[in-house]
Amino acid sequence: MGLLRLLLSGNLNIWSVIAYILSALAVIFLTLPVHEFAHGLTATKLGDPTPRYEGRVTINPFAHIDYIGAACILLFGFGWAKPVQVNTNYFKNPKRDMAITAVAGPLANILMAFLALLLLNGLIPALEATGSQVLYYVVIFFSYLAQINVYLAVFNLIPIPPLDGSRLLWAILPYKQYYALMRYERYIFYGLLALIWLGVLDTPLAFLSGGLLKGLSYVAELPFRLIG
Repeated sequence: MGLLRLLLSGNLNIWSVIAYILSALAVIFLTLPVHEFAHGLTATKLGDPTPRYEGRVTINPFAHIDYIGAACILLFGFGWAKPVQVNTNYFKNPKRDMAITAVAGPLANILMAFLALLLLNGLIPALEATGSQVLYYVVIFFSYLAQINVYLAVFNLIPIPPLDGSRLLWAILPYKQYYALMRYERYIFYGLLALIWLGVLDTPLAFLSGGLLKGLSYVAELPFRLIG
């Protein structure tokens, strides 16, 4: 939604503002750093030392924060971190290894979502037994964390620049066609921001994210069903 829309809406209350700010900070300081760390670590393991030289193989959020992107997350509900620079000349199989590096970020977010759902399911019995208000908000936090990570994973797999999905195109398209497309990366990015702000992508992203979240939730519940 974004803080600006929230402040301009008619259903404003202090708790909704606090909840949004906390969830936005979780994205900035947890979700996006893990996403970028996964890119950097994967590229390094595949032979490219560039991310390590640039200090990107770390979960320290300050190594990954783009301050304009962070401000956009707070104000508008979407934003970005500093992209991890990769030199494909170091890869043994550039197309394959670039695709693996690109998909590592979304996969890291899916793993984070799954871990959040496991913790959520582990806390629910204690919440039901005690009715603790603190546990209630902890469960809500893990629920938001899972949703945010799933949404980020799905969003980044859209095959348009500068998202991770466009790097997958590099593994499929001929070099000439790919680089012709990337010449317009900046303009495509601005167009993407406009589509997000206008809500054009809301329905397809909600459908895909909801399906993935439902599947992860089912798997995360299985161990607790067996125990119960």
